[in-house]
Amino acid sequence: MTDSYVTITDLSTAELSEKRSKFLAFALPVSDVDEAMEWVKQYEKEYYDARHVCYAYMIGHERLIFRANDNGEPSGTAGKPILGQINSMGLTNVLVIVVRYFGGIKLGTSGLIQAYKLAAQMCLEEADKVECLVEAQIDASFEYPLMNAVMRVVKQQNPRVLGQDFDGNCILHLSIRKGLAPALIEALNDIHGVEAKEKEE
Repeated sequence: MTDSYVTITDLSTAELSEKRSKFLAFALPVSDVDEAMEWVKQYEKEYYDARHVCYAYMIGHERLIFRANDNGEPSGTAGKPILGQINSMGLTNVLVIVVRYFGGIKLGTSGLIQAYKLAAQMCLEEADKVECLVEAQIDASFEYPLMNAVMRVVKQQNPRVLGQDFDGNCILHLSIRKGLAPALIEALNDIHGVEAKEKEE
């Protein structure tokens, strides 16, 4: 399982004209499906006079949550090519909306696919991209006398300390890159009297 992913940092836009049809493309960073759909609703409202407001999104570091919507265009001619561009750039947590104003000349199936693909590609190429790490959160509980031994491991493995709780038993709340979590848990559990485990998401 990969413990990093690439997304975009901000809204980016592009515009394409094809046989008098105008394609306005918008790429937005989103963290979940609800947020993506809120944006879609907003753009549908803003561009109410457009013939089509098509979109695709990809969500989650494992890139398993996605959707492509043709919004009245012939099946597979809009949402799919938009999603294809998100995929080919290896992006996630991204929504791309392409608004089409019809110019009176039909583009045909292959013309539509090409136009939506190019509008999405231009828009995503403009976007600032960033690599994000997937982190695991780990709770370690232990008696106070073991604090020095625990902190030695923390210093060696260098997780982020999110917080601590010293009521009765000591609990350290840690965060570390997902791929490094098993080694940290093992090192902490090797200290007799320490119980370390990854928090369920």
